[in-house]
Amino acid sequence: MSATAKLSSSLDSASPRAASLDDVRPIYQILKHYSDRGLLLPRPESDIYQSIREFIVIEQQDQIVACCALQIFTRQLGEVRSLAVTPEFAGFGLGTQLVKKIEEEANQLGLSRLMALTYEVRFFARLGYSVVEMSVLPEKVWGACINCHKFRNCDEIAVLKQLG
Repeated sequence: MSATAKLSSSLDSASPRAASLDDVRPIYQILKHYSDRGLLLPRPESDIYQSIREFIVIEQQDQIVACCALQIFTRQLGEVRSLAVTPEFAGFGLGTQLVKKIEEEANQLGLSRLMALTYEVRFFARLGYSVVEMSVLPEKVWGACINCHKFRNCDEIAVLKQLG
């Protein structure tokens, strides 16, 4: 059995779980890997501690290999945030598992819309998200984006999915 096949079969038992305080450092490291490459906005470790209850993770071989968070803006709108999978575990569907779990939680909470800011539009399109103008998301723009260093020159693409 090839290494890829072994890895793929071992991931069959991997499922998202709520993050704990012990997961903050590994989440930070995964996010930092991508923010150092300009693929995610940087997120300070202190921010992850403050929002740890928003995170879900996937653990494999006693190591956090994927993470994602659900941030809520209003009664209607939530955001898929900080979605990342370690490079060695990319391509095995872990990101999809995380987004689907976030969507389940959003539906349980009664949210009607879920958005993301991304460079990976095709990934989100496969999950039923559509590209939208940022003006459709004033809750995000004036609630979070306004404080971002990229506010005037944002190059992320907004995607939105209607839930329910």
